[in-house]
This record gives sequence, C-alpha cells and structure tokens, in this order.
Amino acid sequence: MNAARALLIAAAERLAAAGVDSARVDARVLFAHVLGVSSSELLMNSTDVDRRLSADVLERFDAAIARRARREPVAYITGRKDFWNLTFDVGPGALIPRPETELMIELAQHRFRDHDAVLNALDLGTGSGCILLTFLSIYPKAQGLGIDISDEALSWARRNARKFGVELRTMFRKNRWAEGITGSFDVIFANPPYIDDTDMAQLAPEVGGHEPHGALHGGADGLDAYRELAPQIAARLNPGGFALVEVGLGQAAAVESLFVAHGLDARQTARDLAGIPRNLVFQRPA
Repeated sequence: MNAARALLIAAAERLAAAGVDSARVDARVLFAHVLGVSSSELLMNSTDVDRRLSADVLERFDAAIARRARREPVAYITGRKDFWNLTFDVGPGALIPRPETELMIELAQHRFRDHDAVLNALDLGTGSGCILLTFLSIYPKAQGLGIDISDEALSWARRNARKFGVELRTMFRKNRWAEGITGSFDVIFANPPYIDDTDMAQLAPEVGGHEPHGALHGGADGLDAYRELAPQIAARLNPGGFALVEVGLGQAAAVESLFVAHGLDARQTARDLAGIPRNLVFQRPA
C-alpha cells in the first residue's frame, strides 16, 4: 500500500468515527484540495502523489480533516462549490449552493429562449449569488440586482461577480427582500428560508451548526418569507414577466395560493431529482 492510500484510509476512518456519512469521498476531496489537483487526478496518479507528501501538505490535510470531523461543511473548508457550470467561492455567512437549486436556471432558460435578450433580473436572498450570476453568465445582455440582508453573504456575492466578470452588469444591495425597491423586472428569483421549527431542530450538524440560520429558518411553519415576498414580487414583476420561487417539502400548494392571491398566474410546478415539488413558476398577466 502506498503512502497516499494509507493516509486516505486513516483520514476516512477518522471522519467515519466522527459520524460523517460520506467519509471516504470527503477525505478524497479534501486531499485533492490540499494537493491542488482534481479528485480524478488523485486516483490516477497515486505514485506522483506520494512524491508530493511534504510536511506542509500533511499538516494542511490534517487540519482539513480536523475541521471536517467537527462537521464543518466540505465547501467551507475548500472555499468553493460547483453550481451549474461555474465554481463559486463560498464560506461562512453564505448558504452553500444546492444541486436542486440548479432547477431554477433550467426553468429560466425554458421561459427565456433568446439568450441575447435584454433582461432585468432581481434575486431576492442572493446569498453567494449563485442563481443571479449563473443567469447573467447565460444571458450576456441581461443585468441584475441581488438582495440580501447579510453583509457576509453580499461580500461573497460581490466576490463571485468579479470572479465571473459580470460585476458591471450586477448590483448588490443590503435590504429586507424587496422593501423599498423601485423599478420592475422581467424575472425575479427567490430562494428564501423555508425550514420550519420542527425541522430546524433536526438539521444535520453541517447545516444547523455552520450555515447561516437566517438563510434557513422560515418561521414556525416555514412560510414566513413567502408571506412577505408574494405581494412584493407581484408589485415588481413586469407584465408578462416570470417569478421563479423555490419551496420546501410539502409547501408547494400553500406557497402557490399566496402568490395567486396577489394576482400572479401559476404556470408550473417543477420537481427536483428526488421527485419533490421544488420550484414554482408564476407569471404576471400581460
């Protein structure tokens, strides 16, 4: 057994003992991160990896494994998370982008077929900026406004806007949803906190112990944010424009009723890969 493999096995065992379900995968990802290679390169070039096991590499890998054993999310340790076809910088203070949220981008492309369209987008609860900045990367003539109540989250979003070269088409503002926002928008994204009191108490340590509670907790029934958002989105959406809203398990019908009550037409309920109704599409009548 080579040295790198022995190191990975020991690290995986350490993570498993700490209760990490994905111990082997996480150990490999963190080792690749410390070495500055991809996971696939790590698997294919084990002999070369052995030659790179300096004292500095071993120290940094041990520190990374220690953080993961304390149930810190892998994305916060590596400082990045893939979303759509981009790699976002992430860290404490910003919700980690989820694969199911990529469905919003897919739905937006179905509604806006012309990638050269001049569009004005609003992202409420922008976090790392993953939704808005991905949208702007696909629509080079679009511009967007990202809103968040967290200074930390906005810092990550601005950093990512610079990283992807869309900062000139993007503005960010600290605000409570769309309160006081003027103007109108062709597309509005909203991925608000929707976890209720019961589920908040049962979150995995990686989530409940590290990610920002303000981006997770949606009140007693998980619907507090939607009650605020429904009238605000209805007021800011252009005639014929679309709102794409992410919801939690079992919330689709209740959220749809809230938005329809404010004059929006329900156009689509989209399920994620687990079959959960995850995204609602609304349109303001033309």
